Amino acid sequence: MKNFHRAHPQFSQCGLNCLLCPMNLGGYCPGCGGGEGNQSCAIARCAVERNVGAFCVQCGQFPCGRYGKMVEYDSFVPHRQMFQDLERAEELGLEVYISQIEERRAILDQLLAGWNDGRRKSFYCLAVYLLELDDLRRAFEEIQAAAPGGNTVKEKVITAVGILKRTAESSGVALKLNKKPKER
Repeated sequence: MKNFHRAHPQFSQCGLNCLLCPMNLGGYCPGCGGGEGNQSCAIARCAVERNVGAFCVQCGQFPCGRYGKMVEYDSFVPHRQMFQDLERAEELGLEVYISQIEERRAILDQLLAGWNDGRRKSFYCLAVYLLELDDLRRAFEEIQAAAPGGNTVKEKVITAVGILKRTAESSGVALKLNKKPKER
């Protein structure tokens, strides 16, 4: 949308953590209201038309049918936590919540720089997005401790992925996107 800018493009109108999206990492989308390259978004357009404010939860019709359909299936990031993330941002305060997103992004950047064989971006984005921040911190500390300088990239990736999967399992987190089934 032309001239649509948000003060905090790291966290979208609807509650997605844009900063943790593979599309954002690749430079294909700057996030909701990020200016140049911003993807057309029906939710953001609706919020602008209704003069809702910073987030969908501020709309008198929230959660509407449009929002409900959006949380049913995932895109590049999980949609299943959108409402909880909006609540968490409200509870903690937007600045604190965004600082947590930025901390997650710093961990993601480090994983991609040191434990990536070129095929793990989506997996790391998903793990960093879905794991509770304390669990993510502990897992990353374990990954760092388990990866002395002599390991090959392949060994480092196997270790990192294993630790993240184990952490997710112990927390009851499914590290999988809920994709819409293809119509036949």
